[in-house]
Amino acid sequence: MIRKFLTLRNIRRTYAVFFFTLFLILIGITNFRSLKGYEVSLFLEINPLVALSAFLTSWTIYKGLVLSLLIIIPTFFFGRFFCSWVCPMGILNQVVSTFFNRRRADDEYKINSYRKIFRIKYYILTVLIILSLFGALQTGLLDPVSFITRSFVISAFPAFNYWSGWHYLKQPLFYGGVFISTLFLIVLFANRFLNRFWCRVLCPLGALLGIMSVNPLLRICRNIEKCNNCKKCLKNCHGACEPHSNIRISECLVCMNCIENCPEGALRYGLSDSLTAVHTPVDVSRRRIIEAAVAGIVLFPMMRSVVNSGTLPPHSVIRPPGSISEDDFLHRCIKCSECMKVCPTNVIQPALLEAGFEGLWTPILLNRVGYCEHNCVLCSMVCPTGAIMTLTVEKKTGSPPYKKPVKIGTAFYDYGRCLPWAMNIECIVCEEVCPTSPKAIWFQTADIKLRDSRTKPLKRPYVDPDLCTGCGICENKCPVRDLPAIRVTSIGETRSEKNQMILKGAV
Repeated sequence: MIRKFLTLRNIRRTYAVFFFTLFLILIGITNFRSLKGYEVSLFLEINPLVALSAFLTSWTIYKGLVLSLLIIIPTFFFGRFFCSWVCPMGILNQVVSTFFNRRRADDEYKINSYRKIFRIKYYILTVLIILSLFGALQTGLLDPVSFITRSFVISAFPAFNYWSGWHYLKQPLFYGGVFISTLFLIVLFANRFLNRFWCRVLCPLGALLGIMSVNPLLRICRNIEKCNNCKKCLKNCHGACEPHSNIRISECLVCMNCIENCPEGALRYGLSDSLTAVHTPVDVSRRRIIEAAVAGIVLFPMMRSVVNSGTLPPHSVIRPPGSISEDDFLHRCIKCSECMKVCPTNVIQPALLEAGFEGLWTPILLNRVGYCEHNCVLCSMVCPTGAIMTLTVEKKTGSPPYKKPVKIGTAFYDYGRCLPWAMNIECIVCEEVCPTSPKAIWFQTADIKLRDSRTKPLKRPYVDPDLCTGCGICENKCPVRDLPAIRVTSIGETRSEKNQMILKGAV
């Protein structure tokens, strides 16, 4: 019985279940105060595509991305095992494909046959690499680990939270969540028409690993004397790599299913020998590769020739504390949503077009949803690429030995909407919630002459820009709910030397 269980297929399934469960556990952790924090982004840090693209845009390797060697080096020896054994996106697509595609025996062989459409992922990879070389990091849009992390954080987990009834405690809300959820569902539903559609057709990480594993030391080998071309090996082939013919090693996901399905024992995993069939090289068109590279070269100046957060800092683009300068931030951020997941107040949201197309789904702070907790540095602890540098509470708040706090923006009053200024109504909410010491919001008492000629002493609030850190709690708690009377903009942020007030107040 034990021997029956210890088959290659069951071992691979065990590993797949383990890694997918580990991914769910890590992605589900929202309070990681007791540990250093970067452990929750493990799957992003071992991602070779993230490491390569981040290196090309910034010409530096962030310390966590060294872990990608744990995948890169074995791929040269064992083939493209990551996609079928480790990748959470690949595992999920395979599970969905299994449930969606209950077909007749003949159709099972046809749906797992190689198709020319599988070339697309190599062209997508080419465009993304060219953009990275020019400094535009867009791999996070289609990188499978970033994609599934973003989808789970912004759509799957909030939906589960709602239907489980936990939303009565705290329901996370995200701008653009419906769009991201729809994309995620479309990708899963595509498996109804083609098994592992994402992995075989679109995945740029799969294309990169396919290139790395084009000539691995160990591979699936077909004995040409034993094989009778029955095609039974196609029945459960994850990669549609044609194991019955000249196997396409770059498409093989090392699922081992073909070995167990072969009735003649013609397939094995190991070193090739004189009886091993010839292997087919990567199937791409040189002309299409050149066209994809040209498309990337043309797309880059088009992306940079518009007003965006890098050319003109918009007031609404407030980055999380610890974020590096905007240009460098866009060079490193992979839109993975890890910072959004751990934020205790839900203030970190995916940007739409506030920061231009390059900033799509990058993190920004929307203070109407939440606020930046004064003593919280969780977002800086989970960033896998260093777009948000690691902070300590002392550094963020400006406590000794640091002299100044980290500033992410500045609050301004709209006196036409402020209750004490516009309505002569007493309100001290903003000053009460201000977390700085001394408080950045202060009052000046004035004797206000009312319409009926009575005089009323009233406290009117002011902001001290030198003390304000832009945390946004005043905006979030303002009783003027639709458009707050006090609002935070990005000006004065510590990370930028340009986005500053030109005139300084008198001392």
